Amino acid sequence: MRTALDQLFETSRSANKAVLIGYLPAGFPTQKASKKIIKAMIDGGVDAIEIGFPYSDPVMDGPVIQAASEEAIKNGVGVDQVFELMKSSVDYGVPSVIMSYWSPIEKYGVAEFASKISNLGGSGVITPDLTIEESQSWKEETSRSAINQIYVVAPSTTDERLAKVTKECSGFVYAASLMGVTGTRDVVSTNAKSLVDRIRQVCNLPVAVGLGVSTKEQAREVATYADGVIVGSAFIKIIQENGSGRLGLKKVKQLAVSLSEGVNSAR
Repeated sequence: MRTALDQLFETSRSANKAVLIGYLPAGFPTQKASKKIIKAMIDGGVDAIEIGFPYSDPVMDGPVIQAASEEAIKNGVGVDQVFELMKSSVDYGVPSVIMSYWSPIEKYGVAEFASKISNLGGSGVITPDLTIEESQSWKEETSRSAINQIYVVAPSTTDERLAKVTKECSGFVYAASLMGVTGTRDVVSTNAKSLVDRIRQVCNLPVAVGLGVSTKEQAREVATYADGVIVGSAFIKIIQENGSGRLGLKKVKQLAVSLSEGVNSAR
């Protein structure tokens, strides 16, 4: 069985274009507002949505996403809200995945988490801190539920390790463009292209680049060599600076339009 995410990448590859993926933590700044923000992203041209599971010790997240996650946690956001937001995103008609650290998945129940995503129409899960060596139960359950298991690789990943990790991925390979945490950058790390090139030597899956993309120009640059462009902090920053009312939502949609134009004009 192929997920909606698999189908999206297949269609985009046929059209020789990259996919634009937008990220937002569930419940930021409120659960009601987060649904409107995602709708604004999609209306602006975002092709797929990544829902963040707010977590108290987010090792991969920079200050912008950390602050957003802390705000969501203070609002009492938990697993129910994460699933609810993913379902809203699916209902808007785009492939949707959850990004979660391993602890909340284990706490909820590995089999239950995987089947819940499948039952709600979600495509899969990005697990930034789960190693393939500790993935046996997750691998079994994602396979049983027919959802994508997406691992994160970084520029420091050795060639030998890269082959092993990407072999276990499905949906796409998440390429972290730099050593460090998420956040907007003035330029996308030069490590990004070389990492994508290295992944392509050992794996035929689509490769999506995250960490640092915030402008049309950066999105265009990444879309020339990657199959997917992931943007999170730039959207969140807009809401932090403008609120989630009409102005904030308008600016989110404008950024999505701009990023989409960058991605679509890359090839």
